[in-house]
Amino acid sequence: MAEIKAPAFKDTAEQSAKLQEVIAKFKGTEGALIPVLHEAQSIYGYLPYEVQKAISEGLDVPMAEIYGVVSFYTQFSIYPKGTYNVAVCLGTACYVKGSGDIIDKIKEKLGIEVGQCTDDGRFSLEATRCIGACGLAPVLTVNDDVYGRLTVDDVDDILSKYMD
Repeated sequence: MAEIKAPAFKDTAEQSAKLQEVIAKFKGTEGALIPVLHEAQSIYGYLPYEVQKAISEGLDVPMAEIYGVVSFYTQFSIYPKGTYNVAVCLGTACYVKGSGDIIDKIKEKLGIEVGQCTDDGRFSLEATRCIGACGLAPVLTVNDDVYGRLTVDDVDDILSKYMD
């Protein structure tokens, strides 16, 4: 599997100040890590190493614990999302009907692996578990748009809608 390369972290003074406010609000509160991570991700859009480190120092929680939580829960991401987040369902019904081939075609077309974002920040790609649309298998989403009963031949047309 290809190594995922994250773009350079960009922080603003406003984002940093908001993060410090969140940390201060929860400092000393038992069970604060997950709420802080949620708020931090809403500030930055993802949880890069630098943000995790600030939370570690601010809450006095080991980096290993933070990384363990961030990598365990699927709602957290350590990589930025593109303007268009493409998510391909790899649940059983979708996989049996060809979603593995569809995700391979998307990787080829966008030149990225699962978990990555295109260099221009336009697209990111993720593999998901069942999204509850088994009757439409195989399914993918682009942000809130759902596409079902797909074949590999549908990929180009779907992505072209978001290329302008």
